[in-house]
Amino acid sequence: MIHQLEMAIWLAVASLGFAVLFNVPKRTLVVIALLSSLGGSCKLILINYNIHIVIATFFGALLIGLLSIPAAHNKHTPPLVFSIPAVIPMIPGAFAYKAMLGFIKLTENTSQTAYDIALNETISNGIIAAFILLALTAGVSFPMLISRKESIKTMKLK
Repeated sequence: MIHQLEMAIWLAVASLGFAVLFNVPKRTLVVIALLSSLGGSCKLILINYNIHIVIATFFGALLIGLLSIPAAHNKHTPPLVFSIPAVIPMIPGAFAYKAMLGFIKLTENTSQTAYDIALNETISNGIIAAFILLALTAGVSFPMLISRKESIKTMKLK
């Protein structure tokens, strides 16, 4: 429980850093931090229940996408202002880094078995990183695409 709270705080801090970097309005910072904490915590909780990281990332990003629409209406700001800085801390840096290190290992003169192992790990890490990026994109985009035809003012939120 303490670890989850600590991770939520660090997710909020990271999203605030990106929000400030992107020069978002000051009135949106608290909501961005809250969205990042909720979405990232959703992802981490699902991972703790042995849900694959790609699926967990999709649901975390979907939560951020869904909550950014009413937040956008409330703060009179486009939903992307909330969702993009909030999902950036969930970008798969570790998998991309391991994939790049794997490409470097593939250039070394090693035995065929070591090369095969490095190739498998590199491809695996690269594919996981790509699918996590796709999950982030889909999770943030779907709610905005679905609600695009109808104004949030006329929707009934339950």
